[in-house]
Amino acid sequence: MSVIPDTGSRAIPFCRDECAAAGCVPTVCTGATFTSNDEVFERSQLVIPGGVNSSIRAYRSVGGTPRVIARAEGPYVWDVEGRRYIDLVQSYGAVILGHAHPAVTAAVSAAAADGTSFGAPTPREMKLAEAIVERVRGVERVRLMNSGTEATSAAVRLARGFTGRDRIVTFAGNFHGATDALLAAGGSGVATLGLPGTAGVPASAVAQTMVVPYNRVPRLDDSVAAVIVEPVAANMGVVVPMAGFLQGLRDECDRVGALLVFDEVITGFRLDAGGAQAKFDIDADLTTYGKVIGGGLPVGALGGRADIMESLSPLGPVFHSGTLSGNPLTTAAGLAVLDLLDDDLVMELSARARRVAALLRDACAAAGFPAQFPVAGTLVGTVCGRMAPVYDFDDARTTDTVAYARFFHAMLDAGVMMAPGAYEAMFVGLGHDDDVLDAIGVAAHSAAVAASTASAAAPAGAGSEN
Repeated sequence: MSVIPDTGSRAIPFCRDECAAAGCVPTVCTGATFTSNDEVFERSQLVIPGGVNSSIRAYRSVGGTPRVIARAEGPYVWDVEGRRYIDLVQSYGAVILGHAHPAVTAAVSAAAADGTSFGAPTPREMKLAEAIVERVRGVERVRLMNSGTEATSAAVRLARGFTGRDRIVTFAGNFHGATDALLAAGGSGVATLGLPGTAGVPASAVAQTMVVPYNRVPRLDDSVAAVIVEPVAANMGVVVPMAGFLQGLRDECDRVGALLVFDEVITGFRLDAGGAQAKFDIDADLTTYGKVIGGGLPVGALGGRADIMESLSPLGPVFHSGTLSGNPLTTAAGLAVLDLLDDDLVMELSARARRVAALLRDACAAAGFPAQFPVAGTLVGTVCGRMAPVYDFDDARTTDTVAYARFFHAMLDAGVMMAPGAYEAMFVGLGHDDDVLDAIGVAAHSAAVAASTASAAAPAGAGSEN
């Protein structure tokens, strides 16, 4: 661990009186003097809405107090109480080489010594764009951004500006970030014109958004600017595309002159070193990225055909700008990751994901706890209660969320951290070696027994809450 000099400044105070004696540095707080996760979370709620900066972290869907993380290394995270967990969250997929991988930390440290932000072009943003273009067929230009939400928002604006059309088609159960036009609530099993999926989004913002069932090709018309889809759905568990679905979308978009947009913010470079376009042999017109290409730092990107991308400002009429876009620390981290993330590594990590799924499946089967764990590349999903395949959001919503919460807490008690939400994916990275996978298997056996016992003891009617 690097030693950060204490300059004596107290504009940022210590958290507690004990901090000075513990050798803490106020500006790099790790919560060393707090005695519990509850204590930090309660204090956070006084200044942060809900105590978290992303809603899923609040544990509302599973209950209990969030684990407040002090540090991480490889496959592990440590909370402020000093307890270590095997991490299957991996920053919701943003970390693929393991936490604090030496190549990434060295790149970020070296980059930081040269300055953290310039508001000007840099060589590394050029190199990161080149690395993406080299790997993904159909991507000829890349614009770097700061988040996946920004990337999908820009994709919608660009598709509308390029085509001169307004309507966007998306799929129930897919999530494309907090973009107003994509925060639409779809009807169950049928195509619907969008209705707002959250307070604060006016009906007019989603009036031109059509939500249709996943894994079914919609009939389009010439009002449609774009179809945006997660090539593997990773926000309703992990749902793979049925044979012919993605090709059907490509053909239908071509028929009416609409653009096909792959949202690879989660799946980008986790399915194949060449992305979903290589995995499924389908070319998208635009592709959004995030997570992996930032090495754990904030990032987003939009890539696609040159003729479409050059409609972005300053070359074209579709505006996009951002002070921190192409940030020199993020690009250094992203280049360090992509430098190591080749076909062989993706294949190895995919094999580890399959093993995690098998370990979890066998443990649950032995305990009589009904659950399945679908796999796509390096992603693993969880479906509790339902043993039939999941093809769309209607299927996904039949998962037993109460049972998931029991399994989640039992795994947490056994030292394995999963995402605090039944519809989130688990992620396997380079840090999850054979010994770690064995430990996950041991934990899963005890957790499945505990969850099964709790389910059996639950009062009648205390089952799934969907």
